[in-house]
Amino acid sequence: MDLRSGIENLPDIDSNFNTSSRRSVSSVHSKASYGNSIRESSLGHSGSKPGRYGSRGADSEAFSLSQKEINEEDARLVYVNDPVKTNERFEYAGNSIQTGKYSVLTFLPKNLFEQFHRVAYIYFLVIAVLNQLPQLAVFGRGASVLPLAFVLLVTAIKDAYEDYRRHRSDRIENNRLAWVLVNDQFQQKKWKEIQVGDIVKVHANETLPCDMVLLSTSDATGVAYVQTINLDGESNLKTRYAKQETLSKVPEQDGISGLIKCEKPNRNIYGFQANMDVDGKRLSLGPSNVVLRGCELKNTSWAFGVVVYAGRETKAMLNSSGAPSKRSRLETRMNAEIIKLSIFLIALCVIVSVLAAIWLKRHKDELDYMPFYRKKDFSDPDGEVDDNYNYYGWGMEIVFTFLMSVIVFQIMIPISLYISMELVRAGQAYFMIQDTDMFDEASHSRFQCRALNINEDLGQIKYVFSDKTGTLTENKMEFQCASIWGVDYSGGKANSPNEQVGYSVKVDGKFLSPKMKVKVDPDLLRLARNGQNTEEGKHVQNFFLALAACNTIVPLVIDTPDPNVNLIDYQGESPDEQALVYAAAAYGFMLVERSSGHIVIDIQGERQRFTVLGLHEFDSDRKRMSVILGCPNKTVILLVKGADTTMFSVINKTLNVNIIRATEEHLHAYSSLGLRTLVIGARELSASEFEQWQSSFEAASTALIGRAALLRKVASNVENNLCLLGVSGIEDKLQKGVPEAIESLRTAGIKVWVLTGDKQETAISIGYSSKLLTSEMKQIIINSNSKESCRKRLDEALETVSGHSHESGGSSGAGVRPAALIIDGTSLVYVLDNELEDQLFQLSKKCSVVLCCRVAPLQKAGIVALVKSRSPDMTLAIGDGANDVSMIQMADVGVGISGQEGRQAVMASDFAMGQFRFLVPLLLVHGHWNYQRMGYMILYNFYRNAVFVLTLFWYVLYTCFALTTAINEWSSMLYSVIYTSLPTIVVAILDKDLSRRTLLKYPPLYGAGHRQECYNSKLFWPTMMDTFWQSVAIFFIPLLAHWKSTIDVSSIGDLWTLAVVILVNIHLAMDIIRWNWITHAAIWGSIIATFICVIVIDAIPSLPYYWAIFHIAGTRVFWLCLLLIVIAALIPRFVVKYLYQYYHPSDVQIAREFEKFGISRWSEAGQIEMNAIDNPPQR
Repeated sequence: MDLRSGIENLPDIDSNFNTSSRRSVSSVHSKASYGNSIRESSLGHSGSKPGRYGSRGADSEAFSLSQKEINEEDARLVYVNDPVKTNERFEYAGNSIQTGKYSVLTFLPKNLFEQFHRVAYIYFLVIAVLNQLPQLAVFGRGASVLPLAFVLLVTAIKDAYEDYRRHRSDRIENNRLAWVLVNDQFQQKKWKEIQVGDIVKVHANETLPCDMVLLSTSDATGVAYVQTINLDGESNLKTRYAKQETLSKVPEQDGISGLIKCEKPNRNIYGFQANMDVDGKRLSLGPSNVVLRGCELKNTSWAFGVVVYAGRETKAMLNSSGAPSKRSRLETRMNAEIIKLSIFLIALCVIVSVLAAIWLKRHKDELDYMPFYRKKDFSDPDGEVDDNYNYYGWGMEIVFTFLMSVIVFQIMIPISLYISMELVRAGQAYFMIQDTDMFDEASHSRFQCRALNINEDLGQIKYVFSDKTGTLTENKMEFQCASIWGVDYSGGKANSPNEQVGYSVKVDGKFLSPKMKVKVDPDLLRLARNGQNTEEGKHVQNFFLALAACNTIVPLVIDTPDPNVNLIDYQGESPDEQALVYAAAAYGFMLVERSSGHIVIDIQGERQRFTVLGLHEFDSDRKRMSVILGCPNKTVILLVKGADTTMFSVINKTLNVNIIRATEEHLHAYSSLGLRTLVIGARELSASEFEQWQSSFEAASTALIGRAALLRKVASNVENNLCLLGVSGIEDKLQKGVPEAIESLRTAGIKVWVLTGDKQETAISIGYSSKLLTSEMKQIIINSNSKESCRKRLDEALETVSGHSHESGGSSGAGVRPAALIIDGTSLVYVLDNELEDQLFQLSKKCSVVLCCRVAPLQKAGIVALVKSRSPDMTLAIGDGANDVSMIQMADVGVGISGQEGRQAVMASDFAMGQFRFLVPLLLVHGHWNYQRMGYMILYNFYRNAVFVLTLFWYVLYTCFALTTAINEWSSMLYSVIYTSLPTIVVAILDKDLSRRTLLKYPPLYGAGHRQECYNSKLFWPTMMDTFWQSVAIFFIPLLAHWKSTIDVSSIGDLWTLAVVILVNIHLAMDIIRWNWITHAAIWGSIIATFICVIVIDAIPSLPYYWAIFHIAGTRVFWLCLLLIVIAALIPRFVVKYLYQYYHPSDVQIAREFEKFGISRWSEAGQIEMNAIDNPPQR
């Protein structure tokens, strides 16, 4: 079969075929792929544009919407060029947008409502309210509200500023101008004034103001090119088409009218279902006929269309929600400690209440004249005595005592901790973003921190789930070799000196050549150029003609500095397709033009024009795409390319069995080299076959019920009995540093799973080149086609791995041969739907590496969910494409790679970066630092507040349980907000327990996070014991020193205040590893600031503690007490810390000692013996 038969001096053959066929082609062009929602990865070797998947697998939301007929009740009616009639009945949303959360009137109630979702804030509000009651007033009414008011105010200011920026952005967007048809003339209107039903004209490089159905474009065939980078992040141009029936209409003269019946607004940016009645005809509309808000018109002078969705109902606005909120594992564990502190607080209050009750019973006869509990009022001038003047009875006094105790001891629950954590995370995010080691030079992009609330989780990751294509590899495809008609042309792969060839032709006095050059095989190039007269040469030319024609690539001519040379840039959504078209051009088959109805290919210097009669794009069910071309001799040819798993089932195996067998061998060899493979087939359609296809295609493309399923059926019916042309091999190179990154992660105790849609052979080959797999590993391969065979294979694998482990002396023994589990998507279908999940998890726990091949996007998310549900360990998912979104959102931490496949993964992620290798500094350096700092800060905040509360508790025991306090109310309220908050925030942002160099050189140090060394119950209780002792030293040393002195309560209260602040800051200073001027300023500045605040407060004559500090600070005892308190309180901590680090040092402490005393000796000494990364301690 010669696909070029009769192509000489090709005339325009449009008239040879029914024009309705051309209309149907343009109406469903790109429908299969745009009708789905997210890229399907299971076609790992597809050169076609990726398909999409949604919550139902291959069928997307758009498909489900098309299962029912669009009628008056569930459809949107749009009268073309009549916005008044359109909005008369339904009042559709205007084009004004509002992304701001608040208005001037709603800000205060709405913001407070959101803030009080935190239970701790409600707790402090209740405390403040109780303190307003006269019977319970311990502090001044204003002072009691201050801490909560301060925290609420800071958060409100932050929220208000963010909302102001949103309102400003909305105002700019709504006031942009667009050309709108008014009274048969295009006039400029603000975007916010556009209505559904308006006709809007957009010029080149302008942004579309709303979702519109195209009516006409500057291109004679109705093609418009749009860039959707603002919508889905993809920079490649997309083709959209106007219907032939509206293409020739001029709005200013013809007075366009009609009715569009379309689906209701939905979030699916790849789907659109509608029909249009115009001039007595009913036309079907699909995704290729609509352009969306936010896209830019490119390479098209102008286009106009009718508005179908505006403002908040546009697909861009419906998809503007951010990534789902995730909560830090450390913060979740922190809540358990807060509950313990709450119980401890209640216990203190109960103790005080019980002791107060006992005291009242013992002194009941003295209450008549006792000032605080005085029962009788002797101030009556008539001499009458009033009982219970200041006494409410024994029972109520106990209740009041309990509530007053809660008020006095309220800061046991650290209100400042929440805002401190937010500030610390923001600071940590700043330094991660500014890290030059995570700056991608290729894309000039910095690291992005999109979720501020899970920074510390980066230090506890145990499982990494990674996509392959575009994540481990560059997703920049290079054509390497081909097998054509059973002959292997892989010299270009084996012979590195091969030159890169750039084919060029002369057009209108200018040379036209492809933008990218491709390595070529000399023998194959000779056959492509001069083999017309040989059978082998004809097969080669048919093969490259199929590569040039069977795609959705858009060729764009771009200028160069040389006026005599132009370049062709092939724009497409799939890097595979781009590589194949560039390869075809290098061998002399250059695609130079594409429109809705034809393509032009320069074949060895002769320009040929083909009519595109039909195009069935790739979908995840068929895993192939096809194009039907018309030839000048009235013959019709079908070209198909796709994955080998589906292509060989539609190949006519009776034509040449030997060629098919040889091709399969070559395909296996290419896959083993790690190449992405595609099978190419073709056949000629008879007149009856074409007519049958045409009628079926017309019926399917205009159907309003199940259109997508009907189109798939039509494609499957025609794609059969193909003649095998050959196989292509494309190389997707590994990203820089991937092998080293994977090795570092595995050395750190992190298990790396690769989840890919590629063939098993390709995945294994990439596994070896990336050092994920090694020759020492025992490979366990599971390829099962039934539930029972899958169960049997899992049982056998478990026995094999377990037996091998026992023989080697346990899984942690040095002599154990590591195992690698390799499982395909078919097996996972049976595993993820029944009780086999547990067997797979048990097997994977015993394997060093897990490699999943041929997996669908939802299976990726299922695998992550399987591990999360059966293990307490933290999971991280990393990917670059839309097919990775579900996996990224399922994992505890999601990382998006801003690569070649758009920004869907980035927009759904918690963190984003340019290269996979950046995962190493992100986890081993920043993750370790963030976890260590945050764990310490939480424990320190518990200690800092508890030591203050216990000091107040001791005082209550010495004052008849009356709940008076020596520390003045302002100092009590400012303690955790002003006096001691800044140092802990600064240290949690800047301190580093180990240097970057050390953490990267010794990855096992990351195991500290796995073992929860920085935050666990074993640390919490010793911290509380230390707190207890320090409070004793703070209270009793001044008490004993002034036991029989005349110093008043306010003066000794100031001494206790200063002692606590000095002590907790020196306590913090003892734990700082790396000092800098900011740390010094925060620590010592806080102590100085506390002295100043106490002096200022005591210098206010109207306050009861006027001049108290000056009475005591002038004595030597005051300064001696401060010194003794610090020494007595910290000596036990210092001794215990020294003994523990000397006899039971952790890996981090050992590494720190080496850093401190001799990094050069350390470097020469080699590896340090690290602790085993065991399971985390049970809580």
